[in-house]
Parts: sequence; structure tokens; C-alpha cells
Amino acid sequence: MRKHAQTMKLKDISDNLGISLTVVSRVINGKGDEFRISAGTQQKIIEEAQRLGYDLSGIGQAMRKRNSRTLALVLPSVANAYFADMASSVIKEGQKNGYTTILLDCEESENRQKEILENLLARKVVDGIIIAPCGKNACFLEQIDKKFVPVVLIDRYYEDCRLPYVTSNNFKGALDGTNLLIRSGHRKIVCIQGETDSVPNRKRVSGFHKAMDAAGYEARVVGNAFSMENGYTETKLLLQSKERPTAIFGLSNTICLGAIRAIKETSLRIPEDISVMCFDDNFYLDHLTPQITRVGQQTDEMGRLAVKVMMEKINDCGDTLSPQLELSTYLTIKDSVASLTLHEPEGID
Repeated sequence: MRKHAQTMKLKDISDNLGISLTVVSRVINGKGDEFRISAGTQQKIIEEAQRLGYDLSGIGQAMRKRNSRTLALVLPSVANAYFADMASSVIKEGQKNGYTTILLDCEESENRQKEILENLLARKVVDGIIIAPCGKNACFLEQIDKKFVPVVLIDRYYEDCRLPYVTSNNFKGALDGTNLLIRSGHRKIVCIQGETDSVPNRKRVSGFHKAMDAAGYEARVVGNAFSMENGYTETKLLLQSKERPTAIFGLSNTICLGAIRAIKETSLRIPEDISVMCFDDNFYLDHLTPQITRVGQQTDEMGRLAVKVMMEKINDCGDTLSPQLELSTYLTIKDSVASLTLHEPEGID
């Protein structure tokens, strides 16, 4: 009965796409490349099979058996220095293990991400995918990991998801950064956040709230993207408000750069008129005037561990290994945070 049902679905795929049953059968059985079926046709067939709920274990097994010695690294923005550092670490670690890494930029778009992944599956050119995912839904990535090639998440991840990941302790990092501002005497602190669907962003916002609530201060959070434009626009608005903050905490290096530009355009001084703190570390932050105080992440170690987990999954056929690792952050104190007169709030020891 099961075999008959699968055969019927093959015919449905053939009829729906107007592609011969023979071609459909070859693709579904992982023999598309062997019979020189174009990548575009293979992708259409796979997508339609997924839509109809066809059992793709055949093609998945075929993909897992091949060994291209190639990994895919899919990132939200290669232009972001943070992700560029991460990519460098993954590429170097992959080379140490005899793997070439294809670097792909999904431009912070969940639709673009899905398109990239579908193309990778159709072409069957990689042995594993390391990805900092966009969007809220982990189902597609879980399906890829289960049926096609191993998937390891890096930096960003999903809660209540079985996929392995390597990330930072974003909650503790934001908590420590905010407490530094509070200890420096700041009460009017505004946090400019990134992508609201991103778990690391939500953890950072939660850490900011925790520190502000414990001090008895209002926790103001604005913004919605890990971009210079977001940091610039939100800072412009903040500087024009009646309740201008004494400190801005940008939850990424890109947000921070936008904030600095807006502040300098307004002829305000950092830190004399307003203090700035950044989440992310990069060498260029020490070449700005003033040098920027920041919460750093272990990007090199994150990349190294992501490749290590991937190698273990590939060697074990990706069956059960799902470590979920959280690395500590660190504070780098520079010149962008002014020390104000500290007045302890009532009721706080």
C-alpha cells in the first residue's frame, strides 16, 4: 500500500509539473546528476514533492553518501564586520579539516534564505550547512538536517529546536554592558535593538531589561534591525526628544556605527554629551574617536566549534549529535562611556 501511494504521488508530481514520470523518478531517487537533469528541474521536482508530502529519504540518502568535501556557510549579511570575522573563522577551520566553504549571503531575508537552501539541495554540492538563520520557523532547516545534509546553527538559533548550535550568552553580555553604564552613573539609557525575530536579540533585550529593572530605572528599547540605518534613524529621533538619553546601547556594531554618525552630525560629543556602548567587538572600534566600549563575542571560537560539530555530524551521518553551546562574552572598556555622578535609587542597596 505504501509503495503504491508513493507511486501515485510520483504521477501527481509528473502531472502537476508537466515533467515525464521517468525524470521525476530519477530525481526522487537521487539520480538527477547521473542522468544530467538540470538543477532547475531537480529543484522544481523536490519542491513539489515536499509540497505533496512525498518521502524524500531516497534522495536524502543519496546526498548523504556523496562526499564533495564542501560546506555551505549562510549568513544574514557578509557586509557586517561581525559576520565577516565569523566567516573567516569557519573558512579557516574548514580548510584544516580538508573542506572548502561556500559563503552565501541571504541579505537578512527569510525568503532569500529559503531560495539559497533549495538551490543547494537541488545541486547537491555540499556535505553540510552552517547557518545563522533568519526568520522564526525552524521546520525547513530541521527537515534538511533530517533528510538531506547536516545543519549546524551559528550565532542565531531557535528555542525549542533540536538542531545543534553555537552562540553567545547574549543575556549575560547585555546585562553586564547595561550594569557598566548604570555603575557609571547613567539612568537615561536607551537600547537600540536589532531583528526582533532573532533569539540573540531577544536575549540581549531581556538582559537590558533585567539590569534596568533591578536598578529601578525605565528600560527604553527602540529599533528593529541590525543595520547602520536603524542605528542612525533611531538616534536622530532620540536626540530630538525632550528626554534625551545620557547613554545609548547599540545591540550590534552596525547599529552603533549608525548611532555615532547621527551623534556627530548633531555636533554632540562622545562621551561628554552622550555615552555610547556597542554589542560586538571588532578592531576598527579602536580606530574611532573615541574608542568604543563594547561587549565582545568569541567569534573565532564560535566558528571553530561550529565546524567541529559539523565534522562530528558528517562522520556520524548526522543522526543524533545535537550539542547546543553557549559561549561567554567579555567587556572591553574604552573611552566612549562617561562617568556621571552616581545617585543610588531608593530601595536599592
